[in-house]
Amino acid sequence: MTSMYEPVATTDLARLLQGMTGPASVEPEPTGVFPGGRRPDILITAQGRSPVVIEARRMPADNLEEDAAARFKLEADIGGRGLESVIALRYPAGMTTLDAATPLEYAAFTYNPANELITRFPDAGWLRGRAVDLAGFARLMSLPRAEVDAAAVELMRGIDAGAGRLGEESALRPYNTLRIAGILGMSNVPQTYRMACAIIANALAFHIRVSGMHPQIPQLHQVCGRDVLNPQGKILEAWAAILRINYWPIFAISRRILEEMYPATAAAITEFLQVAVATVNARGVDNAHGLTGRVFQNLIADRKYLAAFYTRTDSAALLARLAVAQMDGVDWGDSDAIGKLRIADFACGTGALLSSVYEQIAARHEQAGGDPAQLHRDMMEEILYGGDVMPSAVHITGATLAGLQPDQGFSQSRLYVFPYGKSAQGETAIGSLELLTASAAFTSFNMHDPAQRTGGMGEELADQVTADLPHESFDLVIMNPPFTSNTKHYDAEEGVTNAAFAAFEASEDEQLLMAERLKLLARNTCYHGHAGQGSVFAALAHNKLKPGGILALVLPFTAINGASWAKFRQLLAENYTDLTVVSIAANGDDMSFSSETGMAECLIIGRKNGINGPNGEPNGKPKNPRAKFVSLRHRPANLAEAQEQANGILEAAETRRLEDGPYGGIPIICGDGSLGEILEAPIGSYETGWGAARIQDAEVAQVAHLLAAGQLWLPTAPAAIELPMAPLEQVGRRGLDSQLFISPAHNGPFIKEPPIPTPSRPALWNHNARNETKMICTPDSEMRVRIGMELKADELWEMTSRVHLNREFTFGSQALTVAFTEQRSIGGAVWPNILFDNPAFDLAFTVWGNSTLGLLLYWWHANRQQSSKARTTIRSAAAMPILNLRALTDAQLAIARAIFRDFRNRPLQPAYLADADRNRARLDRRVVCELLGLGEEVYQGVRRLAAKWCAEPSVHGGKQRPRRARYVE
Repeated sequence: MTSMYEPVATTDLARLLQGMTGPASVEPEPTGVFPGGRRPDILITAQGRSPVVIEARRMPADNLEEDAAARFKLEADIGGRGLESVIALRYPAGMTTLDAATPLEYAAFTYNPANELITRFPDAGWLRGRAVDLAGFARLMSLPRAEVDAAAVELMRGIDAGAGRLGEESALRPYNTLRIAGILGMSNVPQTYRMACAIIANALAFHIRVSGMHPQIPQLHQVCGRDVLNPQGKILEAWAAILRINYWPIFAISRRILEEMYPATAAAITEFLQVAVATVNARGVDNAHGLTGRVFQNLIADRKYLAAFYTRTDSAALLARLAVAQMDGVDWGDSDAIGKLRIADFACGTGALLSSVYEQIAARHEQAGGDPAQLHRDMMEEILYGGDVMPSAVHITGATLAGLQPDQGFSQSRLYVFPYGKSAQGETAIGSLELLTASAAFTSFNMHDPAQRTGGMGEELADQVTADLPHESFDLVIMNPPFTSNTKHYDAEEGVTNAAFAAFEASEDEQLLMAERLKLLARNTCYHGHAGQGSVFAALAHNKLKPGGILALVLPFTAINGASWAKFRQLLAENYTDLTVVSIAANGDDMSFSSETGMAECLIIGRKNGINGPNGEPNGKPKNPRAKFVSLRHRPANLAEAQEQANGILEAAETRRLEDGPYGGIPIICGDGSLGEILEAPIGSYETGWGAARIQDAEVAQVAHLLAAGQLWLPTAPAAIELPMAPLEQVGRRGLDSQLFISPAHNGPFIKEPPIPTPSRPALWNHNARNETKMICTPDSEMRVRIGMELKADELWEMTSRVHLNREFTFGSQALTVAFTEQRSIGGAVWPNILFDNPAFDLAFTVWGNSTLGLLLYWWHANRQQSSKARTTIRSAAAMPILNLRALTDAQLAIARAIFRDFRNRPLQPAYLADADRNRARLDRRVVCELLGLGEEVYQGVRRLAAKWCAEPSVHGGKQRPRRARYVE
C-alpha cells in the first residue's frame, strides 16, 4: 500500500487537532505567516496566547530539527505576536492513514528574545504520543512566557512605586496604613504596602475586563488617571457597582483598602498602577497565564509562622494532572457531569493548586470537544472551594481563578477567609481546621475586623458567613498545607510559644488557646504535634472526601518515614488504594515542590476506599496495601516537563517491586533520557516508615529492603545470601532521651559542663566532625550532679553505655554511624546510648555499623528530609535493622573484637566518600570476608554497592564526587 502523502497527513492532523483545541484556530499550510511566501505545515493560534508552529516530516525526517529552529529567524508577526515555540513532528515511516491512534514523535523548540537562545525539549530524543497528547503539548507551548515575564516586571515596577508612596503616607498618617494592615491581617510594614498595592493593581486590571462586559461600568480611564478629578471617589463608586454584579473575591478587599487611603495618596498610587496595568494590557497578557499568582507569590507575608511556602506552578500542574487522572467515571465531554464535581483546597494560598485542577479539567473538556469557557461559571460558583486564613491569599486565589476565563462572568464563589485567632466575642478559632467538626454548616467568623466580609457569596457585608462544607462531600481535596508544628522552636522569637499559631501577631495567650482548640478538634485523628499542621490538614482532607474521592497532598518528606507521621501512614494504608508517592532524588531547592522550603517534600495521591470497588465488589481495608513510589531526578522545570513526568507515571503499564531483587525500577522516559524511576512497594509496615522514596537508583533501595529482611542480594548476583538480621530492640536497648538527663522540665539530675581531664560522668553530647573520624571518640562534656538529686543521677547512670548511635548523620561531613567511648558515657543530643547485655556486642555493633552495609541500613531506616542528612529518633532507632549479634558465634564475636582493635584508631572519611575510602574498603573486606565468612565476589559486590550508595543525592548532598569509581582493597 502506498505511503500517505505528507500534505494529506498534515491536513488530517490539523483536522484532528482542531477538534481537540477548543476555540483555537488550527490551519494547515497557511499563507502570509513568514516572509518570502514560506508556509508552516500547521499554525495554531488562540486569543491571548502565543502562536505555535508545527513542522512535520515522515521518518527519518532529515533536516527537520534544523528547519524547525530556523523558523525563529524569519521574523514572523502573527496577530501582533512573535513566534516563541515551534514543534518538530515525525510521522511513522510507512504511514498509510492518520487518525487519533497514530503514534507520533515530537520535540519543541522555544526562543527567548531576552537572550536570543533557542532551547529544545527534551534535550535529546523525541516525545511519543498520539494526537491528543500533541494537542495538550501544543497548548502548553502556547503560553506567552516572554511576554508574561516582561509584564510581571512592569507590574512589579508600578507596585513598588505605589508602595513607596504608601510608605510616605505611613510616616504622615500612620493610622491609615495601620487600618490597611488590619484589613490584610498583616503588620504595618513595607511588605504590607506592596501587598496592598498589588491587590489594587489586580482590581484595576479586572476593572478593564468587567467594563468590557457590562455597559453600566465606566471604563478605567474614565475613573482613574491624572486628568480625573477625585479618582478615589470615582473608582470606589465604580467598584461598588461592580460588587452589585458580584466579583467579590477581587473587589471587596480592594475597595476597603482604597477607602482607607488619604485622597491625594490614593490618586498618586492609582495613577502609578493604572500606567502599569495599561502597559501589561498593551502586551496582550491577561491573568489567564498565572501573572497574578506569579506577582503575589513574592508578596505573601507571615511565611515564617504560617509556613506558607507556596506550590510552584510546575509542581502544581504535576500534582493536579496525577489527581484528575484518577477521577474515574467522569464524562469529560459532558459539562453537566463536570458541574456536579466538588473540589476543595482548604489552604489555598495563591490558588496554584485549584488553578491547576481547573486547567486540567478544562483541557480534558476541550480535548473531548467541549468549550472550556462554558465551564467557567460552574467552576467559580459550584465546583471549586477554597479558603485560607489570610484575606490577601483569598483575594489572590479568586483573582487567579477568575482570570482563567477573564471574559466570562459569574455571580458567586466558594472562597472563604477562615477564622483565625480570638474574636471580639471571646471565641477562639484555628482557621480551616475548624472544619474538623462533623457539622455540615460552618460559620466563618471574622477575627480581624467585624465589618470584613469573609465569604464569596452575595453582596452583604457581614461579620459571619455560613458555608456548607459537610464531611464526605468532595470528589477531590488537593492541598499544600502549612508544615509548622505547635512546638516551640529553638530559634523562635520572643513571645512565640506555639509556632503554628504565632501568625498575625497573636499573643502568647492566644497561641495557647489555639493550641488547646487544635488538641480538642484533632482528637482521634492522624494528627501528631511533632509532625505539625501538615498531619492535621491531612486528617481534614480525609474527613471531607467522599468514598471513592481523590486525595492529593504536598507534604514534607517526613510524612514518608518520620516517626511522628506513623498514624498518617496508617490512615493511608488502611483507607486508600491506587496510592502514588512522588519524591525528588535531588538536593537543595530542587528536592522540594514548593518555593523556598529548603527541605525535601513529597506528593501523595490516592483514592479513598468506597462502598464498592472498581468491579462492584466490597472495597474495605486493603489486605496487602501497596503503593507506587516515584523518584524524580529533579522537580519539573516547566509545564511541559511536568506533563511528561505525569504521563510517564500514569502510563507505566509494567511494575517492578521493591522485593523483586536488585534489578531497578521502571524508568520514566523522556526522549533519550530518564526523568526518574517507579518502584512498587508494600506499605503495611507504616510504623517504621516507607523507605522506597527519594531514591535515584532503585537497585540501592531493593538491596537495602532485602538486607533489612535478612537477605544480602547484591546487584548482578544470581541469588540472595541469608544473613541474621534483627531490629535493634531485639538485640539491645535504646538509651534515654538527652533531655531526661539535664532538662529541669523533666527533673533531670545533671548539669552539663565543659570536659575536664578525668571526668567521672563524661558525656558524648555534640557533633564535632573533626573529632569523630575514628571509631573511638572522646567525650566532650562532664555532667555534674544537682544537689539533692544524687539517687536519680545514680539511677540514670545505669542507662549509659560505651556505644552511641548517630541521631543526626550528615553524610557529607561525618564518618560514623556508631561511636565508641573508652568508658561509659552519657549519650547526648546527637549521640544517644545503645545498651547491650554482652560487652562483646559493643565492639561488634561498632564494627558493623560503620561498614558499608551498616551505613546503608541506617540510611534506609532514617528520615532523609534534608540534603545529605539523615535523622532518627530514640524511639524509631529501636526498630532499626542491624546484624543480629545474638546469632553470632563466639568465634565471630572474637573476629569482631580483632577487627575493632585493628580499626579503632584508623580515620574514616565522611560517609559520602565511603566508596573511595581506603580504610572503609579494608573494613568492608574484614566484615564481609572474616566476620560474615563470605567470599571475594561478595566483597567486590559490596564495594560496587558503596559506589551506588554514595552516588545517591541524599548521601552526597551535591558535594563533588571523586572521579575514581571506587576503591577496592
